[in-house]
Formats: sequence, C-alpha cells, structure tokens
Amino acid sequence: MPPPAAETKSERIARLLEAEIRSGALHDGAALSSESALVARFAVSRATVRKGLSLLSEKGLIRTKVGLGSFVTYGGAVIDSGPGWSVALSGGAAQLGARILRIARIPMDLELPQMARDTEVLAVDRLRFREATGQALTLERARVPWREDFAPVLEHGLEQGSLSRTLAARGLMPASGEEWANVLLTLDDGDARLMGRAAGEPMLRLRRLTRDAGGMIVEYVESLLDAEAFGLHVEF
Repeated sequence: MPPPAAETKSERIARLLEAEIRSGALHDGAALSSESALVARFAVSRATVRKGLSLLSEKGLIRTKVGLGSFVTYGGAVIDSGPGWSVALSGGAAQLGARILRIARIPMDLELPQMARDTEVLAVDRLRFREATGQALTLERARVPWREDFAPVLEHGLEQGSLSRTLAARGLMPASGEEWANVLLTLDDGDARLMGRAAGEPMLRLRRLTRDAGGMIVEYVESLLDAEAFGLHVEF
C-alpha cells in the first residue's frame, strides 16, 4: 500500500511498523523495539514515536505495558488491517507457537512474474501452530532477493527471530506493496505433512509483495492459512 500524500511522521512510523507486523515475522507477544531505539531509527521525537504506537494500539496491532514496552497482538487480533484482505485468528485464547523450517540461499522457487525463477533469494519458511494440538494454522514462505550481507543469517539465524528486523538492520524497509488472496481448494500432500493436516483440505492463500521507496522488491511472501481460523474483513 503506497504512503498517503499527506502522511505525517507518526502515521509513517505506524505504517512501516504495521507492515512488519502484517508480514507475520513478529509472533504474538513479540516486543517492539524500545522507544529510544525507534526514535533513533526514524530520526523523530519521542512524542512522534508515541503517537505512532498509539495509532497501532488503536488498530489492535499492539498492546503497551507500562514500564515494559509495546508488544505485538496476534491471537484474536487483526494482522492485516489495511484496505483489502484482513486476516484474524478466531478464538483469541489460543496459544500459538512458531517454528522456522528453513533459512537458505536458493534460486527463486515461487511463481512471481516480477522476479525471474533463477534469481537467488534468501528463503525463510515458517510454521505457526496451536501449541495445544501442534496443528499448523499458517505456513509462510518468504523470499528476499539475495544480498551478500545475508550470509551471516545462514549461520546465525534471524535478528531476534524476526525476518523484518533482519531486513531493517540492513536498511531494507517496505514503503509500498501489493497483496492478493484466493482459496486453495486442496492442500497438497507435501504441505499437508508440514502442517500436520489432512491432504485435500481447503486453505486460504495470501501473497504479499513489498517494495522499498525506490521501487525495488524487498520481500515476497506466500502464506497458506487455515480457512476456519482466518477470514476476510473489509471496511470501505
């Protein structure tokens, strides 16, 4: 989603942080950077940062604990609150876990017209699941055009377990993007095994492509989502 023409600094902070939350890289309860770190990151005043965090709180994307900081709200809360597709978990009391399946340097293996199939990418595959049953609610495959400064990630992993923070640490910040959604009528055998689900189940399929301020691709993500736990919510 491109930035509004008359966007304020606090709105910009909220939009960029929201994009990181919407990517799914930050799980339920994950801590946002401290106010001081956000002040330094965005080169703004503390009051501006607080206003941006307030905007996220109003959307239900974060909660703030006095003396502790701000934390992502995932279970039962809006994940994508922008115009268009909005995915929300039903049953907010569910305890969710996350597991990274793969971090690797590979040729592009997903269908994306904007990126050639032989383009080298950083691949990050992740499951989110109900801890009570182990059954996956989402399978997310993120692909980022390869850069040599990603090499340490292959050995040491993501920054604080977050792909968005790993990209931000290297100056890769989404400024705009596109999102598509459709129904996948039958889950294939391979993905069913990964998700601990039955082959042939219907799933929601969400695809997101983000670009930086210069129009270059930052990240492409394909997600399969439990059709019973996620849904469409549009306000217009």
